[in-house]
Amino acid sequence: MKPTVSRIKISPTRRERTRQSKRDRRKIAIGTIAAVGACAAVGTLLTDPENSWYKSLRKPDWQPPAAAFPIVWTALYADIAYVSYKVLADAHERGDAAEFKSYSRALGTNLALNAAWCGLFFRGERPVVSTIEAGALAVSSIDLVRRADKSHAGLGLLLSPYAVWTSGATALSGAIAALNPGK
Repeated sequence: MKPTVSRIKISPTRRERTRQSKRDRRKIAIGTIAAVGACAAVGTLLTDPENSWYKSLRKPDWQPPAAAFPIVWTALYADIAYVSYKVLADAHERGDAAEFKSYSRALGTNLALNAAWCGLFFRGERPVVSTIEAGALAVSSIDLVRRADKSHAGLGLLLSPYAVWTSGATALSGAIAALNPGK
């Protein structure tokens, strides 16, 4: 008769679970920062407010000063990265794979729309098309706010300046398109 070997499942200790949780959170933080950073880098490369086409456009009086854009966008990207990290890390910690995947997809779509606007407007010189795309970005930003708020009370409020800014950017794009028909 063969001896039987019992398989004893040893549960990880609290310390081991804490270490694993910290490693997982670090990976999520690095991934989130990398995604938002890539969006910011692509958007920066595609934006050219010094080109002759942009300079020739009529702009509404209420357009923020040029110096405001890099300051505001830096703060917004930091905000997006932090809130998104919190939503994703918390979903992972709870074992909610569906929320993790859903928010990840929504964030990826939002970041793609964010970077694409710069290319459509500054490189493509398409104010009407970029206005439509900016509207999609604003809707996507509002959706991220909704998702963040659903995940953790207060995170939606923290992310809301992004939705406000992208909604304003949609109005600004539309105003520039209206002031420059045929361009």
